[in-house]
Amino acid sequence: MKPRIVVFSTLFPNPAQPNAGVFIRERMFRVGKKIPIVVVAPSPWFPLQGLLRRFRPHFRPGAPAYEEMMGVQVFRPRFICIPGVFKFLDGFFMALGSLGIMRQLKSAFRFNVIDSHFGYPDGYAATLLGKWLKVPVTITLRGTEVPHAKEKLRRVFLVKALRHATRVFSVSSSLKKHAVGLGIAENKIRVVGNGVDLEKFYPVAKKQAKEKMAIPHTSKVLITVGALVERKGFHRVLEILPSIVKRHPDTLYLIVGGSSAEGDWTERLQQQVEEQGLNSHVRFLGPRPPDELKNILSAADLFVLPTRNEGWANVLLEAMACGLPVVTTDVGGNAEVVCSQELGLIVPYGDSKKLLSAVEFALTKNWDQQYILDYARANSWENRVNILFDEFEKIVNNDKFT
Repeated sequence: MKPRIVVFSTLFPNPAQPNAGVFIRERMFRVGKKIPIVVVAPSPWFPLQGLLRRFRPHFRPGAPAYEEMMGVQVFRPRFICIPGVFKFLDGFFMALGSLGIMRQLKSAFRFNVIDSHFGYPDGYAATLLGKWLKVPVTITLRGTEVPHAKEKLRRVFLVKALRHATRVFSVSSSLKKHAVGLGIAENKIRVVGNGVDLEKFYPVAKKQAKEKMAIPHTSKVLITVGALVERKGFHRVLEILPSIVKRHPDTLYLIVGGSSAEGDWTERLQQQVEEQGLNSHVRFLGPRPPDELKNILSAADLFVLPTRNEGWANVLLEAMACGLPVVTTDVGGNAEVVCSQELGLIVPYGDSKKLLSAVEFALTKNWDQQYILDYARANSWENRVNILFDEFEKIVNNDKFT
């Protein structure tokens, strides 16, 4: 039997948030070249949502209930989700709100696997749907499972989801270890990291890239790409930037990203830049599509990501594919991506002195760009996709579900 998959995730690109969940699309649309897939991306909703958006314009921006994306059908059923209230029920309401379209797809598309992303609430909702529709479910752990496990009720539903899933994928070994610590059988979990799209991410001549962005050739350029939220740590780079500027007066910091479901720190970061007198040393470039990032990354000398929590940060591999060394924090799977001192430096989270020291060292080190490029190329998507395809085939050919 051939797998036919519903990809189930609240985080997925849409016209209002084109960069949301791009890493899920990158992964699963490649799987979709081998086997049929559709996407169900539940959309949180409550009756006064439109009114609230008048005061918070970026709050849950509207997305179409249906669209076709690169030839793949994407459905966005609504589910009740009141901000800040009863969050432990999100998984149940997500499953309930998605049941109608899932029943239709069971008949019309004849899917035989629900492939969910994030343990809670998405994974829990998927396991409920799998039970109701008698379909096996996979869950991919992506990093939010760490903070969710610290909250008593969410932890209960997270563990239930992982126990009821047929197979658990983890984007990093550290997340697998975390799940085992929650009582999930080790042999149930398979590590399948994300890959890098080498057709979109490759080095452009630095001189050319800098000229295109009107950056002086002598400038030392730092860059961070990601959602402008507290977790990603843009503000931590800004905290140490004055010290870097003292040693390298022509330093420039490129901030690439915008708001996300986690929030929007744009104004706070802009205020921090103003208060520290860094206006001439920082550029806010806003969110950029993946096709543009290779040029921006190639204009930089160092990628910095002092993040608080990650699963497997694809952006690190994307930076390396453009020839950049990386400085990042020892959280999640970061040390698995930056697994050699020839690729970059890992620093303890929250240690600004060591972050400063690492950045200053990295700016003066003579990096072997070819080594970095070769490593990134060895982490292309092809191997990952083949593993996932094999796993899905094993699941649908298990007598229990046929």
